[in-house]
Amino acid sequence: MRRILAVLFALVLTGVLLPSFPTSSPHAASAPRELQGSFRLPEKNGWTYVHLQGAPHEIGFQNGYLLAPEIDDMLKVVVLEAKHDYEKDWSFFRDAAENMMWPHIEQEYREELQGIADGASAHGIKIDVWDVVGLNALTEWSYYNKQYNKDHGIKTVTLSVPEHCSAFVATGSYTKDAKVVIAHNNWSTYLEGERWTIIFDVVPAKGHRMLMDGLPGVIHSADDFVINTGGMAITETTISHFSGFDTAGIPEFVRARKAAQYAASIDDFARIMKDGNNGGYANTWLVADTRKNEIGRLELGLKNVNLERTSDGYFVGSNFPIHGKLIAEETDFDPKDSGQSSVARHARWEQLMAENKGRIDVAAAQRFLADHYDTFEKKEDADERTLDGHIDLSPRGSNGWVGPYGTAGAVQNKAADANMIGKMTFTAAAGHACG
Repeated sequence: MRRILAVLFALVLTGVLLPSFPTSSPHAASAPRELQGSFRLPEKNGWTYVHLQGAPHEIGFQNGYLLAPEIDDMLKVVVLEAKHDYEKDWSFFRDAAENMMWPHIEQEYREELQGIADGASAHGIKIDVWDVVGLNALTEWSYYNKQYNKDHGIKTVTLSVPEHCSAFVATGSYTKDAKVVIAHNNWSTYLEGERWTIIFDVVPAKGHRMLMDGLPGVIHSADDFVINTGGMAITETTISHFSGFDTAGIPEFVRARKAAQYAASIDDFARIMKDGNNGGYANTWLVADTRKNEIGRLELGLKNVNLERTSDGYFVGSNFPIHGKLIAEETDFDPKDSGQSSVARHARWEQLMAENKGRIDVAAAQRFLADHYDTFEKKEDADERTLDGHIDLSPRGSNGWVGPYGTAGAVQNKAADANMIGKMTFTAAAGHACG
């Protein structure tokens, strides 16, 4: 009698609890050996769930094979946006992936990245490892391109680091059960955002199991929202108007994945993210250690790094740089411009935290992510200044990113509390949280 292995998981998607599924399928006998234990579920409520497990190359191969059509499609988007945004051919980024990033990627993740290329290729997609590295670094290219142009005296219109993503983490007297609640929405172009709908359940041979949202073909979340079996929850928002990139550093996507896989405390997370920091995708990270009921905020600039923590309070993210020294030395951000998206959203977060002290739970978090109150206009008006970003409805657009009525904004939303994190579940809604 053939034994069928089953991987049990619990994942909440827009309020629907998915059951456990066996790893076998009618095509299992003819599938590549490295797919053993992996599976993909049919799309549900806009999300596609994939389970990956094993050694690094196996996990990568499963990612590449199971998501091959989506990876092919996503790569076309990244190539198109790179040409449009940076005025450079994809060959420029492939070269940087090979000669600038690859030497600083440790072997474990080299094997996984190569596995993605091998898996997608086995499914008939024309792709190699430099394409895969380039895809994984999509959130870092704006930083690298800006520094490259500066170093080489290239005069061109350089896009600002976009003001996108809204997030918070809270615990203690601010939450309904005095335990951790965390939530995040991802702002991107709608071209990217409609593809940011993969749920990865990754069980590596070493480190913690991870549950995270992401794009097809990536080894990290990239936007980011991750929970792991070490009791950690991790999210972030980018630091607005940031400049700086160290080509000798470790790519951010590698550090973010390593932290998600191996961190079991806020100190672990901060240490991994700071080690080899290249300044790419500079973020204010919001993290929670549910076992200690402690939350933290790591503002990770290239020159300035600030770590704070508390067991009773909250941290919010709206792309608003926190510390004056970082603002002065690494950004051209104006914290007094109350009409700026990040400033207006920061003010709204502060209002919501105060108004809901002692009552914050996942349901409240979901309402926050759907919020349309513009603190600059002092009225309900879905636009670039609201937590549920609607740049497509704004006559101003988002300065330095997309123009008036630009096709960008909040594209998906996630939330979890300590109980859910302990069970490796979170809620996720594709599209705008307002429906």
